[in-house]
Amino acid sequence: MQKFIAEDSFWNLFPDAAIGIVIARGMKYADEVSAEDVRAVRAMLASANEAADAHLTSDQVSQNQVVAVWREAYRLFKTKKGARCSIENLLKRMLKGNPVGSITPSVDIYNAVSLEYALPVGGEDIDSFKGDVRLGITEGGDAFRPLGEDEDDPTLPGELCYRDDAGAICRCWNWRDGERTALSDGSRNGFLVVECVDPQRIDDLKAAIDELAAAVGRHLDAHIDTTCIITRDSPSMIIAE
Repeated sequence: MQKFIAEDSFWNLFPDAAIGIVIARGMKYADEVSAEDVRAVRAMLASANEAADAHLTSDQVSQNQVVAVWREAYRLFKTKKGARCSIENLLKRMLKGNPVGSITPSVDIYNAVSLEYALPVGGEDIDSFKGDVRLGITEGGDAFRPLGEDEDDPTLPGELCYRDDAGAICRCWNWRDGERTALSDGSRNGFLVVECVDPQRIDDLKAAIDELAAAVGRHLDAHIDTTCIITRDSPSMIIAE
C-alpha cells in the first residue's frame, strides 16, 4: 500500500491548512490528446489568465491577499533564497503582462485552475514515486534535481518539502518541481495537489478540486480514482493499494 502523509511537523506549522488531492489514472499521453481537446485546454488556460486579474488589487504582487498569506507562510520554514509560492510566480507574470503559456495538456490544466482560483496547484507522476509520499520538515540532504536543470540541489535542513524514499519531489512546499517526478508528456497516472493555508478559502479549494478533476477526466480521458481533502484531523490518504 502506498500513501500520502502530511506529517506532524507540517501541522505544527499550519494547523488550519487544507490540501486537496486528485488521483487521475489512465491519462492520455500528450500526443494522444485530440486536437479538439488541445484547443479546449488552451482556451481554458487563456480564460484563466484573464480571470486571474480579479485576484490582483495591487500592482505589488506581495500586497495582494492571495499572495500575502503565502509570503507569511514561507517565513515559517527554511527556504532557498528567493523561493516563492507557485501562485505568486504565476500572478507575477500576469502583473508583468506575460500570460502563462501552454506547456503540455496536463500542466496547462493545473495552471489554469491555479490561476482561476489563485491557489497553488501542482502535479506529479505517480509511477515515479518510491514508497510513501510525505509532506513535512526535512533534516536536509534529500536528493533533488530541479526540473530543467543539469545539477543536483539537495534540500536544506528545516525545509518543508514533499519527498519519498528516493528524495525530494517538490522543494520549499510548492516552489519547484523535481526532474524525477514531474508530470511529462508521457505520464499516465497523476497525483494532483491543490493547497490552501487560508481557512476562509476552503470553498475555493473545494471548487478548484472539482474543476481540476472534471477537466482532467474530460480532456485527458482520465479515470478519477480519488478526490479528497487532507486536514489535521485526516492527515493521510491511500495513493495505491
